[in-house]
Amino acid sequence: QVQLVESGGGLVQPGGSLTLSCAASESARIFYVMGWYRQAPGNQRELVARVFSGGTTEYGDSVKGRFTISRDNAKNAVLLQMNSLKPEDTAVYYCRARLTSGGSIYWGQGTQVTVSS
Repeated sequence: QVQLVESGGGLVQPGGSLTLSCAASESARIFYVMGWYRQAPGNQRELVARVFSGGTTEYGDSVKGRFTISRDNAKNAVLLQMNSLKPEDTAVYYCRARLTSGGSIYWGQGTQVTVSS
């Protein structure tokens, strides 16, 4: 049973930075893709960033140039470095992963990020 463990959420002022972490709770096959999605009240869940096993990355338009995703395949973990945070970045952030391109989707429990002065 794959479990994704998230950490790093919290309260930060506009313009500040925060780093989110997601890792498998125990050893597993390397994920085909790992990434972060977010959902604010009243909004649909949207892609923030994701990284594939070969290193290719993809970012949502709203975070390009501000967020950086990185992966440690040895630990089956992914980090999201968030810089220049804006109030509109406020949301619950969820880790998401697949072991294969068409396989089961695994979700973390979500971690709250609040950007406010």
